[in-house]
Amino acid sequence: MNKRLALVFAFAFVISAAASLLIYRLVSARLDTAARPAQTKLLVAARDLALGTLIKEPDLKFADWTGPVPQHSLKAKEDAIDRGVIAGIFTDEPILETRLAPKGAGAGLAATIPVGMRAVAIRVNEVVGISGFAVPGMKVDVLILGNPGAGSGRDSSTMSKILLQNMEVLSAGQQIQKDSEGKPVSVQVVNLLVTPEQAEILSLASNDARIQLVLRNPLDSKETKTRGSRLAELFGQPAGALKTDSPVARRAPPPKPKPVAQAPKETPPIVIEIYHGGRGGSRRQDSKFKGEEPAVEKKVEEK
Repeated sequence: MNKRLALVFAFAFVISAAASLLIYRLVSARLDTAARPAQTKLLVAARDLALGTLIKEPDLKFADWTGPVPQHSLKAKEDAIDRGVIAGIFTDEPILETRLAPKGAGAGLAATIPVGMRAVAIRVNEVVGISGFAVPGMKVDVLILGNPGAGSGRDSSTMSKILLQNMEVLSAGQQIQKDSEGKPVSVQVVNLLVTPEQAEILSLASNDARIQLVLRNPLDSKETKTRGSRLAELFGQPAGALKTDSPVARRAPPPKPKPVAQAPKETPPIVIEIYHGGRGGSRRQDSKFKGEEPAVEKKVEEK
C-alpha cells in the first residue's frame, strides 16, 4: 500500500513539473513577442556615398530595420536614383531625403549649394590659403588690404580690415570632401559659401584690394566688429596724417596771386567863382582848388 502511494505521488510530481514548464515557455514566448520591436524593410546605402556622388541603383539595397523608422527616410529606389549626395552617407545607413539634392539638380559642387546661397571662387596662395588649411568645411574670415584714400585728399596709407566673417569653405580646388583629420591641401582656388550680397562685396574687393583668409574655430560663430588698422597708426602717426613721400604730400599748394596796385582815385577840383566890381565894370574870376592847395586859374571873364 505504501509503495503504491509513493508511485502516485511521484507520477503527480512529474505531471505538475511538465505542466509548469510548458506554461512557462508559453508565457515567455508571448512576452518576447510583445517586447520585440517589429522589423521593416528599409532602403539603405550599399556602400559609402561621398559628398557630391550621383546615386545609381547598385548603390542602394533593402535591409531589415529594427526599431522606429527614421524621419524623411525613402521607401523606393526610384526616389533616390540619379540624385546627388549633399551630405556623406555610410554603408547600411538609411537614405534620407534631407541628404540628397533635389531631383534634376545633378551632382558635384553645384548640388551642395543650399537654395539662396552662392559659391564664390577666390584665388589663393600659401599665404592667402593659410598654408593649405582652408579645406572644405572650415570657417574663415576674409581680410582685405589696400589704400582706401589713394588718389584723393584723404589719408592714403595702407589699411587692413576684416570684410566678411564666419564664411564656410565649400571646396578647395576640385576637392569638396571634408577632411576629418584636417590635413593641409595646397590649391590655387577656394570656393566660399556666401549670400548674393556678399558675392558682390567679394567681387569688388578682389579687383581693388588684396584678399587674405583668416582661419577660425568652426565652433566659434560670433562676429566681432572692428574699425580696421592703418599703417600710419602702427608707426605712431595720427590717423589723418599723410606720409611725406605720398603723392598727396608731394603736391605743392598753388601760389597765391600777388595783389595788384591800384592807381589812386583823383578827387575832382573845387571851383570858386569870384566877382570883382569897379568903375570899369565887373569881372568874374574862376579859381580851382585841389585839397587845400589852390589850382591854376583857368578862366577869367570881365564884364
